[in-house]
Amino acid sequence: MTEISFDGLAESINGDIARAGDEGYHEGRMVWNGRFDRHPDVIVRCRSVGDVKAAVDFARTRGLSLAVKAGGHSNAGHSTIEGGLLIDLSSMKGVSIDPENRTARVEPGVKWGEFNPIAERHGLATPGGTISTVGVSGFTLGGGSGYLSRKHGMAIDNLLSVEVVAADGRIIRAGDDEHPDLFWAIRGGGGNFGIVTAFEFRLHDVGPEVLAGQIMHRLEDAPGLLRSFREIMANAPDELQCYPFFLRIPPIEAFPEELHGQVVLDFVVFHTDAGSDGETALRPLVDLGKPVFAAVGPQSYSSVMEAFDAGLPAGQRYGSRAQYLTGITDGVIDTIMTHAADMVGPFTVAYLDPAGGALGRVDPCATAFPHRDATYGFHIISGWMESVQDEEVSAWADAFHHAMSLHATGGVYVNLLGPDEEDRVRAAYGDNYQRLVELKTLWDPDNLFRSTYNVEPSG
Repeated sequence: MTEISFDGLAESINGDIARAGDEGYHEGRMVWNGRFDRHPDVIVRCRSVGDVKAAVDFARTRGLSLAVKAGGHSNAGHSTIEGGLLIDLSSMKGVSIDPENRTARVEPGVKWGEFNPIAERHGLATPGGTISTVGVSGFTLGGGSGYLSRKHGMAIDNLLSVEVVAADGRIIRAGDDEHPDLFWAIRGGGGNFGIVTAFEFRLHDVGPEVLAGQIMHRLEDAPGLLRSFREIMANAPDELQCYPFFLRIPPIEAFPEELHGQVVLDFVVFHTDAGSDGETALRPLVDLGKPVFAAVGPQSYSSVMEAFDAGLPAGQRYGSRAQYLTGITDGVIDTIMTHAADMVGPFTVAYLDPAGGALGRVDPCATAFPHRDATYGFHIISGWMESVQDEEVSAWADAFHHAMSLHATGGVYVNLLGPDEEDRVRAAYGDNYQRLVELKTLWDPDNLFRSTYNVEPSG
């Protein structure tokens, strides 16, 4: 094997580089999902858009495989690479808020837990995820759905422009008024079209407090509760979001000891108004059934997004299976009841994701993300600690996923694809796929940016 020379790379950047044995190398190669223990030939720790350009140019001219790490939270391990060059954006942490125009400029190394408190000082927010350790970059590039999406749309619906380093090394601004085709592709097309080095978001008035919390019920009560839930959500205002989670109660003091280890149905509720409007909207969910644990009240938007961080700790082993459903039919409920009781893995959860609202009022062809008419998503995050459990946990998740596919649309949210699901990329983009292929062929004909949920160029 030919030894790769990285001579001159360090001199061309303001950041630094790390190879095996160098200080910072081990930390730089680690990602959230502990299943991916990979060793890049070199890590380029970028501090500026110029650093990113230099790294892209170096990889392209030498024919090196390339991966990009921003938040490092990729379900499929795309944030790291075996061999090749890893562009590490995690040091690019700049956040600038314009409260008068309600916009934010965010660099790609920022995580939602870092961005939210800064915007919150001005009473502002933009749609982010459901845990704070997820990076702004990868979340947004795939679409970006979370607590605020029924009210304010997806992250891509609030994206005003991007700064991007293209495969040929050009530094480009893309927006509706400049390179609109590239801007269309970046909004949902993932990392296929370049490396985004700055995001400009629209912000909204949120808080200073929202109304949120958890309402837990025994698993045996779930069928009736889910039937009531689907009726409530069918008429829910955009300001309300509620995720029905299935999870095992962890052995911590916050929960009654008799519930520890049991699988429960946990309604994770959220409303943008901490006042009387929020209380009124949440009342049907709060009054539903006989909860075994309930904690709902005013809190900051930042704290809501942090609530599940401890349940999905970095460095453990994770799998992902997801699909869009035709609705919460009785068949869906029966399938959930068949499989949830046998849930394996201490960090495993399965949940329903209500769509609609502002998210669903966007033309499916307006951005690369096509699933605007979906009513519910379904996601299994399987989480465990030891490799000896790989087969057992994966078999349970795959069986559950296969059974749910009988009630699915065939579509899938690209950010939730697993590492072995390249064959589902076309389904993730639906009718928008062919346009993405054409734009990939234009912007990255040699497929330099292929360490992602890859849309391959034609020819």
